This record gives sequence, C-alpha cells and structure tokens, in this order.
Amino acid sequence: MKVRWRQHEMIGIAVLVLWQLILLLMMVNDHSINELEQDYSAPFKENGIPFSFWKNVLIPQLSAPLLVFGVYLLINVWVLLSFKRINGEDIERLLSKRILLALFSLLCVGSLLAIGINAISFYARPHLFNYGGYQLLAIAGYNEHPMSNLFFGFGRTLAAVALVTALAGARELIIWLIERKRVKRDYWIMVVNNATPLLIVFWCVVIISNPLHQDFLRYLFFVLPVIGLYLYLTFWLFPFMEGKAVLSRPVLLRIVIATFICAIPGLLLLFSHRLIVPVFYWGSLILVATPIFWIIYNQRKDRILQSIRMETALAKSDASLQFLKSQINPHFLFNALNTLYGTALKGDSDKTAEGIQKLGDMMRFMLHENTLDRIPMYKEMEYLKNYISLQKLRIVDSPLISIEDEIEERNCNNEIPPMLLIPFVENAFKHGISLKERSWIRIELQCREKLVEFEVRNSIHKDDSDPEKEISGIGLKNVTGRLQLMYPNRHTLDIRETDREFTVKLTLQC
Repeated sequence: MKVRWRQHEMIGIAVLVLWQLILLLMMVNDHSINELEQDYSAPFKENGIPFSFWKNVLIPQLSAPLLVFGVYLLINVWVLLSFKRINGEDIERLLSKRILLALFSLLCVGSLLAIGINAISFYARPHLFNYGGYQLLAIAGYNEHPMSNLFFGFGRTLAAVALVTALAGARELIIWLIERKRVKRDYWIMVVNNATPLLIVFWCVVIISNPLHQDFLRYLFFVLPVIGLYLYLTFWLFPFMEGKAVLSRPVLLRIVIATFICAIPGLLLLFSHRLIVPVFYWGSLILVATPIFWIIYNQRKDRILQSIRMETALAKSDASLQFLKSQINPHFLFNALNTLYGTALKGDSDKTAEGIQKLGDMMRFMLHENTLDRIPMYKEMEYLKNYISLQKLRIVDSPLISIEDEIEERNCNNEIPPMLLIPFVENAFKHGISLKERSWIRIELQCREKLVEFEVRNSIHKDDSDPEKEISGIGLKNVTGRLQLMYPNRHTLDIRETDREFTVKLTLQC
C-alpha cells in the first residue's frame, strides 16, 4: 500500500486550473465579443496600445494558469527529484555535481516562470487593470514595461519556486516517514489516503470561493472541524472501541467531547451574534454527522480493523527479526576466527595481521551499522569485500581453488538491511571449498534502479570430511527468515543444487 498524497495533490491542482479555464470559456460563451471588447479595450486605447480581445485578454488569461501548472509539474518531476538525489557525501563536499544540478534546475524553473509571466504580461498589460483578474501574474511583481527586461521579477519567481519546492520536500518527508513505518504502516497510509482528498477538496473550494469573501471564516470554522471529526471517529474512536456499543457510556462521552471541541471555533466566532447557531451546529455534529460517520465506518470496518490488527503481527515479526539478527553475530565471529586460526598456523604473520585489521573493520560494522534497520548499499558491499578478502587469506596459495567476485558499485544507491547478503557467501565458503579437490566460488552483485541482483555459485564436495560441514547452516536459515519478514512479496530466492554445484539467486525490490 502506498501513500497517494502526490496524486491527490496533483488532481486538486489540475481541477483548479481546469475550473479557471472553464470560467473563461463560459465568459466568452455568455457574452458577445463586442461586449467583452468594450469592457477590456478602454485602458488599452487610453494608452495608445492596439487591442484584440483574443490576443490581449483570452489567450493571456488561458495561458497564466497553464504556465503555473507547468511550473508546478516541473518542480515535482525535475527540481524535487534533483534535490532528492543529494546524499550525505554531497553535503560534505558542498559543491558536488548533484548539488550544482539541483541548484541549476531551481534557477531554470525560476527563470522560466519569470520569462513566462513577462511574455503574458506583454500582451495582457495587467497593470492597466491593477492586476484584477490577473492575480497569478502578480507573482513577479508590478510591471509597467513587460518584456523590457525578460528576467523582471526573477528574484520573486525564484523565491516562489523555492517555497513550493520546500513544501513539496516536506510532503515527501512526511510520506517517507509514514511508508517506512513497520508498526501500523498500512493503517496510517489508509488514514492519510482518506484525509488528503478531503483536505484538497476543502482548499479547492476555499480558493474557488475566494478567501477574501466575508463568509470565508465561517466556511473555515464549520467545515474543517467536520473533516477532523470524520477522521477521528472513523479511524480512531470506532475501531478502537470495537466490541462496545455505540450508546455505551465510554463511547458517548468521547463523542460528546470530540463534537464539542469541533464546535468551539464556531462558538468563538459567533458567540456575540447568535449563540443558537454554534449550539445547533454542535447538536448537528452529534445527531446527524456522527450517525453518518458510523454508517461509513461499518461499510469499511473490515478493512480498517484488518490494518489495525496487523500491528500485533508486525510487532511479533519485529521481535523475531531482532532474534534472528542476534544469532548472526556469534556465527560470523566463529567463522572469522576459524579463518585467522588457519592463517596463523601457516606462520604467515603479514597475512594474519592483515586479516586482523579486516576483522576489526568488520566488527566495527557489527557494532554500528548492524544495529540499524537499513544501511546504504555501499556499506554492505564493503563488508562483503572484506569478508571475501579475509577468506582468500587462507586459500589464495592453493591451485585447486578458484574464487571470483564481481561486485559492481555502479547504480547501487539503494538501502538494504545489514548483513542480509553475507550468509550466502559464508555458506559458499563453508560448503564449497575443499583442499583436496578442485573447488570454485563465483559471486556476482549488481544493482539497477530499485532492484538488487545477487548470485553465488559454489562447488559441492559431499565426501569432504571437513568438520565444519557438520555445523547446521544457521546463517542461511536466518537470512531466509529475514527476507520473509522484511521483503514480503518483494523478493525472489532461487536455491538450486546439482551433483557438482550449489547456486543461490536473490533478487530484491528496494
């Protein structure tokens, strides 16, 4: 389940633009061209400017909302994405390529808005009407001589673009925080997906009806509390009071308190005029709105309760996951110490020292990154490379053993749970190496956009008497459990075994 805030917002903006275009077309349809020319031509004639209704009124008024909508789209599909690509390393370097590209996109869109407003203003001459009917063109400021400076008002348009980008960034942050939740994730996504359409419709009506209208505050104080009451009753009170009668004392008390809080703004607004109005409004919330919301809740009860009940299951899954992660540490340490022990027995102090250094780096990883839910992909890859190098220390001199690893760092910008891949490599070295027979291990890792592909192949030696063979594959079992918990329906794990080779293919959708 995904948060659909972006889609709802885009639909709301598109509806506002479409509404503006419809109003303009209705104006043309309801009046003759001669009438419209008489209304708009006087200021042009007074200033000696040739006038055409189509060129100086209709097309500019149609173009202004389309320009603003186009800029909004560019902010979301270009500027915002450019800033989202910036990572911690870019911030440390300050003037990195990604930061420069993001700033360039911001400047380009700000310039485009300034030039577009200048071009439209050149034909519309909104200053002749004191920008009446041309409020969108006022973004760049009052301009009596449009096109004399193409970038007139650039500072204001750049600030407007930066503000919208910051608001879109805040939206993306909220979406990210909601979607990364493991507890109640689907529940909160459902609440947001129900709240955003209502709020967007609310603000669309506010903008269409004109916020400067005398009834604006009444609309604000009477409609917004109804939306809040709907969300509270449908997604909080009724579900968590499931099993209790609606007319029971605990439920009724909460309904009375919630509806009274919703009536307070209207009470404060109209107390000195008509006290009966907010009292009647409060009674309507209790006797009319609450039963309607109860009916809506019952129609959607199964889905809402299912999302809430998932919290218990996810909490158990999280506990199981922490237990699985705790099992990894001693298993890794046992294998690593075995490797260093074998190297020390050979009397190679340089290799032993190198191995201890790599083990120290890996243990540092265990203390810091392994406690996190997810880490950058490159850190997991560094850990893999250290482990492979550590294993090569004891077998590099054997002509019977071939170890090939192809770990591509390109495009690996995803995040991954720590130590998710290493058990497969551990298993390959544990079961795929024989000092008596020809052995091989081949490891491949590559990333695509939102996709990680990992493959490990190793030889099989069923008659090998290596005592480590008798140890059960705790690590492999653990990673299988972690995959089921952290990537449900978003991974494929293909494990195949022949007489000579064991193959693991893992694909993750990040």
